[in-house]
Amino acid sequence: MNTSVQDKALFESQMQEPQISDFQASDHPELAAALTLQRAAFRKHGQESYQQRREHLTNLKRLLLENREQIVEAINKDYGNRSYHETMIAEIITVADDIDHTLKSLKKWMKVQRRKIDFMLYPGAKNRVIPQAVGVVGLIIPWNFPLNLSFSGLSAAFAAGNRAMVKMSENSIHLSELLIQLAPNYFPADKLQFFTETGSVGIAFSKLPFDHLMFTGSGQTGRKVMAAAAEHLTPVTLELGGKSPAVIDPEYPLRKAVERLMFVKQFNAGQICTTVDYVFVHEQQLNAFIAEVQRWVNHHCANIHSRDYTSVIDDRAFQRLLETLDDAREKGAEVINLTGQEPDAATRKLPLTLVLNSTDEMIIDQRETFGPILMVKTYTDPQQVIDYVNDRDRPLALYPFSYNKPLVNRYISNILSGGVSVNDALFHVGQHDLPFGGIGGSGMGHYHGYEGFLTFSKLRPVFYQAPFSGMKFLMPPYGKTADRMLGLIAKLKL
Repeated sequence: MNTSVQDKALFESQMQEPQISDFQASDHPELAAALTLQRAAFRKHGQESYQQRREHLTNLKRLLLENREQIVEAINKDYGNRSYHETMIAEIITVADDIDHTLKSLKKWMKVQRRKIDFMLYPGAKNRVIPQAVGVVGLIIPWNFPLNLSFSGLSAAFAAGNRAMVKMSENSIHLSELLIQLAPNYFPADKLQFFTETGSVGIAFSKLPFDHLMFTGSGQTGRKVMAAAAEHLTPVTLELGGKSPAVIDPEYPLRKAVERLMFVKQFNAGQICTTVDYVFVHEQQLNAFIAEVQRWVNHHCANIHSRDYTSVIDDRAFQRLLETLDDAREKGAEVINLTGQEPDAATRKLPLTLVLNSTDEMIIDQRETFGPILMVKTYTDPQQVIDYVNDRDRPLALYPFSYNKPLVNRYISNILSGGVSVNDALFHVGQHDLPFGGIGGSGMGHYHGYEGFLTFSKLRPVFYQAPFSGMKFLMPPYGKTADRMLGLIAKLKL
């Protein structure tokens, strides 16, 4: 075969649309079968009406509320011990509120948008933008907030009129098995299916030619997911993690800052992508900060064996956290165990811990902690904070504590992060009318609220030509009429 023939064959093979049948010989043909089913249903039924979308969202909420206790218990089993109150706050109540917000806003979001037209060139014509479903959406969900992250993604995908396949984490076996059992009572398989992880499902899942793929998890895995999706030009939304900093202005009430920071840090045993990974404290307040943290811990979570103190998710993660602390000690950091209790390998409970005087050579400085460990750094000037954060991957969140508006604006203007909470931490994530998403190393794309609807929609531009078109005067062969028209247009526009 000569070079030109080879090039032609290569070009034709690259121009072919990805075929679902290409994946049926894989180790997980059930994934390809599900995608085939859902794509066929999308082609058959087309765009869903407002009422159909409302029905799906309502059923999603019913699935949540009618099986609430089973869901809470399944998540608890997956963790070993997950605080009932944390599950209710972060998984049940937040998701129900998200769906309610979506239901209230859906008609407005779906409305066809009017756009301006150039009257001189196109008199009488119209421009419109029509939000339409893209088709079948794939969601890859992590274990730390498995119900929240799957259902908030589904809320956005269903609002946009899509069908969905959800791949749960290997650390969410009890929940995923429950959802696989429950989902058919509320949705046909051509609308929604859940899949559990058995070792290689995630790899096969990410290789399917979805119409959109959303992944939440680590940056390392996110890169692999994006590479797999690129094979089919599948659009991706990546919600990753990173080391999100807080900074406390010395003029801000220190006790209030500590109360708010430490509540977030202990929540879910620190296993949150937007938790406070490290905090900058003015060097003159370091001792006072440590004392306030110790006071808060003594009052609120002195006993790690309480049922309200959540376990680390698995043995591997527990061991990783212990190794992180050992590495910090060996390289000269000061490690403060705030409860005085020993880590419990049997229950995977790790005391809240502070790490001081860390350096770039330590694991804790290099990687997202994702546990109940707070790295503390000191500063004397805000520019030190700005330079330190900007020398690293852009964080998923930024938490400035200050009543000084120019100072807060300085941090917001000079440190680019996925989102910001001012004078608190984490809670920007729970605002349904705010977009959530990272930037750079912390991810790409947004969801939640209207931005979630947009993420899973195609904003389709449509031009409606008028009965009479002025372009008839600008068609070849060009003559005096075209010259006069172009001269008039140039005079008015250039």
